[in-house]
Amino acid sequence: MRAGEILEACVYAPDLDAAEAFYTRVLGLEVLTRVDDRHVFFRCGGRVFLVFNPERTRDGGMVPGHGAEGPGHVCFAMRENEIDGWRAHLAREGVEIESDFAWPRGGHSLYLRDPAGNSVELGTPRIWSLDESATF
Repeated sequence: MRAGEILEACVYAPDLDAAEAFYTRVLGLEVLTRVDDRHVFFRCGGRVFLVFNPERTRDGGMVPGHGAEGPGHVCFAMRENEIDGWRAHLAREGVEIESDFAWPRGGHSLYLRDPAGNSVELGTPRIWSLDESATF
């Protein structure tokens, strides 16, 4: 047995309004569903990106409780030819790029923070020696 691709990934944020605004406005993700102050789920290509309020998910319910303390990390794929466009877009949105990094073996990453302090990376598939055509 072997797990397939990642189906979903998540970060935690206590202010879901701020998280929803950031991930829709800055990263252009589409909201799939939102449940009050518990979670907001986004479409991300053929996968799902989840933002949970950790205070509302610790106790579980239909699924086991979960949550995290402190900033998490997520990396979204960007195309090589979009790097300059992302720099300009983030500047227009007033989002600081913490690190603009060209990897020694190829690929590029832009690091920023969401409103909850999570580390958000925009990375080209080459950072993991992946073919861009397989990602998009």
